[in-house]
Amino acid sequence: MATTLETPGIKDIRTEEMLLNMGPQHPSTHGVFRVVIRTDGEMVLESESHVGYLHRCFEKCAEGNNYLQVVPYTDRMDYLCAVANNLGYAETVEKLLPKVEVPERAQYIRVLVTELNRIASHLIAFGTYGLDLGAITPFLHAWRDREKILKIFEKLCGQRLNYSYIRIGGVTFDMTDEILGDIQGFVDYFDPTILDEYDSLLSYNGIFISRTANIGILSPELAIDHGVTGPSLRGSGLARDLRRTEPYSIYDRFEFDIPVGSGEMGVLGDCWDRYMVRIREMRQSCRIIRQVLSGIPDGPFCDKKAFRGVKPVKGEVYHRVEGARGEVGFYLVSDGTDHPYRLKARGPSFCNISVLDTLTARGDCMLADLVAVIGSLDIVMGEVDR
Repeated sequence: MATTLETPGIKDIRTEEMLLNMGPQHPSTHGVFRVVIRTDGEMVLESESHVGYLHRCFEKCAEGNNYLQVVPYTDRMDYLCAVANNLGYAETVEKLLPKVEVPERAQYIRVLVTELNRIASHLIAFGTYGLDLGAITPFLHAWRDREKILKIFEKLCGQRLNYSYIRIGGVTFDMTDEILGDIQGFVDYFDPTILDEYDSLLSYNGIFISRTANIGILSPELAIDHGVTGPSLRGSGLARDLRRTEPYSIYDRFEFDIPVGSGEMGVLGDCWDRYMVRIREMRQSCRIIRQVLSGIPDGPFCDKKAFRGVKPVKGEVYHRVEGARGEVGFYLVSDGTDHPYRLKARGPSFCNISVLDTLTARGDCMLADLVAVIGSLDIVMGEVDR
């Protein structure tokens, strides 16, 4: 379709609509994700998202392995915050294991590593978002600081990305005094000095604000309609965090705030709000980690009965935890054997990315803004294509 633009003093300009494929191999889609874009010049008239290029068959694999063997598969859904998936799955199975009791020390260790992994995940979100919008330096700083966390995990369990650390009944290895000292050293280094540096470098940079404020405005109503959770939901001003609203593990013992968007730089629920929630969440994770370090008890790190074999009672259960990208849920059906009869996973990125086409269909989104919107949702395709 051709249209004519009539502007005083300028000759009539004829434009034509064009269909563009963004992805599935594109650096700004954060994984194998395809968006078909209908454009008129630089304006996005409509977008159509396509997923399914990375289908991992997690749920079918879970049916073919025993409960302990499923743990490594959970790592690979959200591979940037794998520990949260371990925790969600382990606590789901434990609900059908009345004879297994997670020791107190293991509960503290679980919270400690989950919050540390949340920081590592948000560092990726911070660094790659700057890279999406043309800022290279924040990416290098984020990688530098994330490396400190990965070295701690490597010392703890031998892995840097997919840990399989939180297991049914506890954790795989105990936390040594040396590692606890490393974690204390990291949070003292990171908060507030480095996080203040991030704010100076990117958060309150004028160019960054102009690229993110008033862009991709996600209203609370639209977020709820699409099942958006996590920082993307809290960026719209809704203080929903399962660690506080539906406490699990021992999160109800710790004090922390729930950062939410406020329209500080533009309109409530814009890209800047979603970005800033993650920056502020890293401060709160450091706050939780300090409380854990000051109160972690001695004792066993696992219930060894669960390590020798797991056979939950017959029944079904749904349990969810707060991952780095939102609510990670597992619906488990047990038939009393050592294999799950059915295991359904809820990946927050799948719901969060579903709102993209609605955000870009308003007629005020440009091609460059589409990149900003996708980056602000912080998706991981491993949990979109479960």
